[in-house]
Amino acid sequence: MTTSYLSSASNPGLQGHYAGVVTRAVSFGIDILLIVGGFALGGTVAEYVLSALFGGDVRLAEAPLVSALLLAAWAVFYMAYPLSVAGRTLGMGIVGVRAVRADGRDLDQRHAVVRVLVLPLSFLLFCFGFVLIVLRRDRRALHDLIAGTVVVYAWDARAARLRFLLKR
Repeated sequence: MTTSYLSSASNPGLQGHYAGVVTRAVSFGIDILLIVGGFALGGTVAEYVLSALFGGDVRLAEAPLVSALLLAAWAVFYMAYPLSVAGRTLGMGIVGVRAVRADGRDLDQRHAVVRVLVLPLSFLLFCFGFVLIVLRRDRRALHDLIAGTVVVYAWDARAARLRFLLKR
């Protein structure tokens, strides 16, 4: 794409424009906090239930490999499922962005899973995959390029501002 946004006749404001690095970083930070918090809460509940079932003290911290694998599986599920269903994670929804295919169509399961599985590649070589967000006109990171996706604003800034002004 050569334009700075995905074109649509009904996209006033920022809706459809490529999301910038700050917005994407904030949404990713929110998602990381939710992944870690959800895993900690779920791990505590699992430890309690397993301890009650087996009559002994079960601690996930005593099995770091199992904990790491469970955390990785939870992170993939947390990110891939909502991306495939709604095109956004909770963090992306909070900041008002969504992932779509590079041609503007909604994500399907395959694109969502590929995007999540190749996300760690963007961290390699001093996070060069994320530097691409700043360098490219379409603001696509390495994992977006591999998965054929792009992150765009999914809220109408102009309409939100007008609604705010009307309430005054």
